[in-house]
Amino acid sequence: MEAERLQGLPPIIDAQARVLILGSFPSAASLAAQQYYAHPQNQFWRILGEVLGQPLQQMDYAARIAAVQAAGIAIWDVFASCSRDGSLDTAIRDAVPNPLAKLQESAPTLRRICFNGRMAARRIREVEALGFEALVLPSTSPAHAGMSFEEKLARWREALRP
Repeated sequence: MEAERLQGLPPIIDAQARVLILGSFPSAASLAAQQYYAHPQNQFWRILGEVLGQPLQQMDYAARIAAVQAAGIAIWDVFASCSRDGSLDTAIRDAVPNPLAKLQESAPTLRRICFNGRMAARRIREVEALGFEALVLPSTSPAHAGMSFEEKLARWREALRP
């Protein structure tokens, strides 16, 4: 049986964004909720909340997005669509990339792109060729359990500094 063709989420980005966090592709839970990082075991909102000093996990989604954008952070994925069974990055097939080159038009102050995990970072050369500083961060996915929360937080805090 062939995996269903999935469409990703639109970018959360505005003209004031200075840092973009690029994931690979939304999980099944995120697609169902139409919200980035909706899986309860994903550490994304917990880590970002610690970095920003705000209780993002306790906020509703609209408030989370407003807080993140106020901090100059944008969120998107490297893939616009793909076929995938389940939610693992390793199951992504026939991925269609998002048009990262258009970022300079929509976010003129964007300087740094942080990849949430190694799958997303497969597009690092493209991002660097566009003139952005590019950093690979440890994945916030529950599938990436090889690093402690504290280690992940330290790496994310350093990358998202103003």
